[in-house]
Amino acid sequence: MADKAATSSFIVVVNRDAAVPVVRCTGRLVLGLTDELLLPVKQLISASKRIVLDFTELTRMDSSGLGTIVRLLVTAKAAGCSLELKNVGPPIRQLLGITNLLDAFTIIGENNIKLG
Repeated sequence: MADKAATSSFIVVVNRDAAVPVVRCTGRLVLGLTDELLLPVKQLISASKRIVLDFTELTRMDSSGLGTIVRLLVTAKAAGCSLELKNVGPPIRQLLGITNLLDAFTIIGENNIKLG
């Protein structure tokens, strides 16, 4: 079953129906909206061995958003859970590259294939 948490410029849809929960992010992950991602993913971490954050429709991320996904990564690793990013677009990929965090995350493509 899918759950929705929405704000005016950032929407999170959690799909728990598959073996691996997929968290689809749409809009802008920026200051003031990060809890919309943080809270549902933290709940998934304790119950999952693998979580995918689908960034197909994520258009922007600021330093608060970046801090949130790093925080989730650290929490997931501590719990023995793999947190993967799917369909990371050029602006988000560039931000991860500039901050030297690109290699910290497992990034997968459309068919859940790990990208180099």
